Amino acid sequence: MKRLLFLILVLISLSSHAQKTKCSLKIGQKAPRFVALDQNGVKIKSTAILKEKQLIVVFYRGQWCPFCNRHLSELQDHLEDFKKAGAQLIAITPEKTENIDKTIEKTKADFPILWDKDNLIMKTFGVDFILAKDLQERYKQYGVDLNKANGNPSQTLPVPATFVIGKNGKIKFIQYDPNYKNRSTAQEILNHLK
Repeated sequence: MKRLLFLILVLISLSSHAQKTKCSLKIGQKAPRFVALDQNGVKIKSTAILKEKQLIVVFYRGQWCPFCNRHLSELQDHLEDFKKAGAQLIAITPEKTENIDKTIEKTKADFPILWDKDNLIMKTFGVDFILAKDLQERYKQYGVDLNKANGNPSQTLPVPATFVIGKNGKIKFIQYDPNYKNRSTAQEILNHLK
């Protein structure tokens, strides 16, 4: 198990070379609108949420990524703090619902997780990248088949990123780093919900 985890971490680190180094969105800019189904089949509309609350949008790669799972677990631990600050947390992944269920098992996530079925949300937020061919094969060798996990052949993953969006629809905070180890902290998010 430790060997498999090590190999997955190596693969994740190699994939960072194909990622965009900067996010195309900027603080103060209007955030892209989106609509998608959550893990329970409920239609989630960003515009409807923003009428009542601020929005925290977190992009993650998949249930196979230990750094993603650790990050989502930390955010789950602070879910009540986000709610008290008047915000709704949503995670977005390219993975199919069956894998979202695995993420929920691993992280105890009690917030909406959306399947970005055609990678459209990732593209509009500018966090998408296509995994290099050689890495696609290496991922498969270690049991990570993105075609199967994501339900499409695009080999698209998101740069792990966090966006805090105010009720006015404008971006208040962006955490975007091609180094998969660097993630937003709950405190950073809370600081931008004020």
